[in-house]
Amino acid sequence: MGKKNTELLWQPDAQRARQANINRFLQLIRLERDPGIFNYADLYRFSIDSPKAFWRAMWEFGGIIGTAGARTAEDLQLMPGAKWFPDAQLNFAENLLRYRDERDALVFRSETGISTTLSYRQLYLKVASVAAALRSLGVEPGDRVAGYMPNLPETVIAMLATTSIGAIWSSCSPDFGTNGVVDRLDQIKPKVLFCAAAYTYNGKQHDCLQRVAEIQQRIGSIEKIIVTPYVDADPDLSSLENAELLDSFSDNNATEIEFTRLPFDHPVYILYSSGTTGMPKCITHGAGGTLLQILKEHLLHVDVKRDDRLFYFTTCGWMMWNWLVNGLATGATLVLFEGSPFHPGPEAMFDLVDELEITIFGTGAKAISAWQKAGIKPIKTHSLASLKTILSTGSPLAPDSFDYVYEDIKQDLCLSSIAGGTDIVSCFAAGCPVLPVYRGEIQCLGLGMAVEILRDDGSKAAVNETGELCCVQSFPSMPVCFWGDDDGSKYHAAYFEQYPDVWAHGDFARLTEHGGMVIFGRSDATLNPGGVRIGTSEIYRQVESLDEVLESICVGQDWDDDVRVVLFVRLRDGISLTDELQTRIRKTIRQNATPRHVPARIVQVADIPRTISGKIVELAVRNIIHGRPVKNVDALANPDALELFKDLEELQQ
Repeated sequence: MGKKNTELLWQPDAQRARQANINRFLQLIRLERDPGIFNYADLYRFSIDSPKAFWRAMWEFGGIIGTAGARTAEDLQLMPGAKWFPDAQLNFAENLLRYRDERDALVFRSETGISTTLSYRQLYLKVASVAAALRSLGVEPGDRVAGYMPNLPETVIAMLATTSIGAIWSSCSPDFGTNGVVDRLDQIKPKVLFCAAAYTYNGKQHDCLQRVAEIQQRIGSIEKIIVTPYVDADPDLSSLENAELLDSFSDNNATEIEFTRLPFDHPVYILYSSGTTGMPKCITHGAGGTLLQILKEHLLHVDVKRDDRLFYFTTCGWMMWNWLVNGLATGATLVLFEGSPFHPGPEAMFDLVDELEITIFGTGAKAISAWQKAGIKPIKTHSLASLKTILSTGSPLAPDSFDYVYEDIKQDLCLSSIAGGTDIVSCFAAGCPVLPVYRGEIQCLGLGMAVEILRDDGSKAAVNETGELCCVQSFPSMPVCFWGDDDGSKYHAAYFEQYPDVWAHGDFARLTEHGGMVIFGRSDATLNPGGVRIGTSEIYRQVESLDEVLESICVGQDWDDDVRVVLFVRLRDGISLTDELQTRIRKTIRQNATPRHVPARIVQVADIPRTISGKIVELAVRNIIHGRPVKNVDALANPDALELFKDLEELQQ
C-alpha cells in the first residue's frame, strides 16, 4: 500500500527545538508583548493580529542597523498603499556588512575546482575599494548598476558596493541570451555594467565579452563596463568601449565605506518576471522590506546562525541569489558555486556538502527529482554529518521526493519546501526548525504573511479545499513599484485585479490540517477539463514516479468546445512511448489522482522548455500548440525545445 501524504517524516529533537532562534524569539514576545504565546501557531496568530508589534519586534530581534523611527506602519488597511517604517533611515549594505572579523564570509567553488575564501574583514575592504571607485565615477543614490555575472564573490562585492551608495542593483546570469538581457536592462537604463570575461557550465567554457559588446551597443545608458577576468585571466577588452578590469577600476586606497542611509522603501533591487508571455516586468524592491523580510526567514524559519554554512544552488538571474546573499546579515558563511550541479557527475553537490561542511543546503525541486532518477544514494556514499537542513523551491516538491530525501540522503534533517516568488523576494509558505515535516507538505505559513486560500467568488476556502493562494494583509516586502509603471496600472493588474484589495499570487493551493500548505502549480496553468480545475503538479507527481519518465509537462488544449489534457513526456535514452507505457501512465494517474487528470493525448518529446532558473514553461507550450506566438524566448534556457511542440500530428486527432 502506498504512503499517505499526511505521514510524519521528521520532527526535531528537544535540544534542536530549544536552541532554535525562533524559540528565543517566541520567549521574547511572550515576555515583552503577549504572555499567551507558547507555540508556532500562537506566534503566527500574533504576527497576523498584531502586525505592527510583530514587525517592530523583528526589527529589534534582527538587530537592524539604522533608525526605525516612531511609526511602524501607516495605512495598513490599504493593499497596496500601506507604508512600513515611514520614518526609518537605513542602508542595505551596511546591514550585510555589520561583521568585520576574520570569520569566513564567502567560500567559493567552481565546477572546475577554482576556489576562493573571503573573511568578513576582507569582504568589507573589497567592497570599500569598489564603492569608492563607483562614487568617483559619479554613481549616486537611485542610479542603476547592473551585473551580467556568474555566481562569484565579485558579484556579491559589486552588489554591496552599489547598494552602499544607495544605487539600485539588478542582475542577469550569463546564460541569458543577448535579447533576454536587453529586454530587461534596457528598461531600467543602467549607468554601469559589471560582467565576467567567461563562465563555465558542464565542462565547457563560454565567452561573455562578445555578448557584452552587443549589449553595450543596444543599451545606450551604459557609461562604464567593469570586467572580472574569471576563467579567462587576460581578456581582450578591445571590442568594448570604456571598459576596465575590476582590479584596475577599484580604489585600493579606500579602507572605509561611506554608507548612505535612505528611507525604508528606497529601491535596492530590480528583479524580473520570466518574460515568457510578454516583456519582463521590472519588479522593484525596497531596501528595508527586503532586508527585514529575508532576515526574518533566515533567522526564524531556517534557523541560520553564525556558525552555519549556507548554500543555495542559484544563478544571479534567480531571486534565490538575492535571498542567499542576505545571509551575510546573520554573520553566517555563504557558499557560492558556479557551474553545473551535475558535473562531473550527479553526486557533485554531495561532494561539496562534505568538502565544505555545509549545514543548510538549498536547491530546486527538479534537482532532487533528478538525483532520484539518477539512482544515487548519498546516505550510503557520503558522510553529510554537517547537513541539518535541506531547502527546496522553484516548483512543488513531490511526495516521493520527500521519501527520497529521508530514505536515500539523510534521515535526521529538516526538509523545508518553501514557496514565494520574485514578486516578494521571499516566501508566503516556509520551513520551521521546531515543526514536524509531513510528507508532501510545506511546513507552515510565513510569519507576518496573512495567507488565505480563496474560492473564485472571493470567499475563504476550507482546510484541504483547493483555491487561489492569496495574501489579505500588507507586508513589508511587497514591491515598491514596477520600474517604468508610472501610474501603477501594471502593478495593480499583476496582483490585485482578481480580488479587490487582496494580493492574488497566482498559485493553486490548499491549506492542510497541520497548518501547512500544498501547492499544485501556477493558477494560470491549471487545467479545466469539463469545468473542473486541476493542478498540473498532481499529474507530474504520478507520471514522474515511473522509472521510464525523466520529466513531463502538461497543458490544456482547446478541443471540441472544451479543454482536453495533453501530456508530453521526456523518456530515458533508448526508451520509446509504447502503447503499454501509455497504458501504465494513464493507469497510474487514474489510480493515484482522479479520472479527470488522465490525459487525452500523451506525446513523447526529446526536451522540455524551461526558464533559466529551471521552471518548466507550461504557458509557452500551450501557446505553441495553439499557434500563438511566444515572446522573449531568450528568457528560456533551451529555447530550441519549443520547436519540438509545433505541428504535432498527435494533437490533430
